[in-house]
Amino acid sequence: MLKIRLKRLGAKKSPAYRVIVINSTTKREGKPIEELGHYNPKTKVMQLNKEKAQEWISKGAQPTKVVSFLIANCNEDGTLNYKKKEEQKLSKKAQAKAEAEKEAKAKAAEEAKAAEEAAAAAPAEEAPAEEAPAEEEKAE
Repeated sequence: MLKIRLKRLGAKKSPAYRVIVINSTTKREGKPIEELGHYNPKTKVMQLNKEKAQEWISKGAQPTKVVSFLIANCNEDGTLNYKKKEEQKLSKKAQAKAEAEKEAKAKAAEEAKAAEEAAAAAPAEEAPAEEAPAEEEKAE
């Protein structure tokens, strides 16, 4: 059975990989049938021939989990579409502070909404009183 997997290159603690098509029984650094690209996980640099990878998959080659992730998140030109996580983990104190700020903003928004409704209701009550004297003047 053919596999699309990573072949490890690079020095100790600084890995670099090649995306290869190889027989599943061959060792990790064995001779590949075809090289489809390369991937560096530390710098998130990748170059992959996506068309050939899809072609091998259609022929029956099984990609590993990592390779299927790389193919799925690959742009049309073969580079990695990497999205850096923007959310940071906060300490318990920081989480409590952020929650308190969120509640204060929500409370302020509710008070502002209530004030707007009261302001809108007050002129509506006064408007008929103003119109009544105008009607009496017209009647005279």
